[in-house]
Amino acid sequence: MVILVTGATGNVGRMVVDELLALGATSVRALTADPERAALPPGVEVVRGHFGRLATVSDALAGVERMYLAPHPPSAAAVSRLAADHGVRHIVDMSGPKGAHWQAVEDGVEASGVPFTHLEPGEFMANGLLWAPQIQAGDLVRDAYPEVVNAPIAQEDIAAVAARVLLSDGHVGESYELTGPVALSRRRKVSEIGAGLGRTLRYVELTGDAARAHFTSAMGDYGAWYLEGLAALESSPQQATSTVFDLLGRPAMSYREWASRHPDQFR
Repeated sequence: MVILVTGATGNVGRMVVDELLALGATSVRALTADPERAALPPGVEVVRGHFGRLATVSDALAGVERMYLAPHPPSAAAVSRLAADHGVRHIVDMSGPKGAHWQAVEDGVEASGVPFTHLEPGEFMANGLLWAPQIQAGDLVRDAYPEVVNAPIAQEDIAAVAARVLLSDGHVGESYELTGPVALSRRRKVSEIGAGLGRTLRYVELTGDAARAHFTSAMGDYGAWYLEGLAALESSPQQATSTVFDLLGRPAMSYREWASRHPDQFR
């Protein structure tokens, strides 16, 4: 069974390749725009291509039975139609919460008629790297909306779920909301990063113009959008689900463990 992993140079796609191999997959094909940077393991069939050039995707789909679809809303429908034309029998896509920006991915996949499984992670733990420059500079973290709560997930767990679903049956038509093991406030996240690094970090709340200026400086135009998202979470906090445990038989990675696995990015 040939499994195609698209976006194999991306943070999650690259991990999906490793997880498939760890689970014993022997026919893994990786689509990537930059094979050298991907540094894919021996035995993986590497195909150079990207979603912006559909002909390269078509070439990569020959003989594929199952596919991991990386999230790229503009191309999701066209790539899924190509998968249908090539006889792909299962698409496992990564999107996001239903109705959000990533809904176009799920809509495109479903329109193709190929049996599907949607993976719907919320915020990535890696978004905590937004605080890395401040943590590198000292023990104060300036941030907004300290009590906003959600349940971020490690990208490693998303990849592990994707690989398990690709290699097993019984998941067709399912939509899996993926979260970390517990819901945390932003203040608590900073504390957990500190614990994972063996440090004591102090949270300093920013509001109003100070918050907008800080996030614009750190994230450019994206900063205002991110702040709006935090404000929306005040009235609809995200709770943790047990989906990762249910599918993998182990708990999802904790925020503290994630920080302890990535210490160099905070030093």
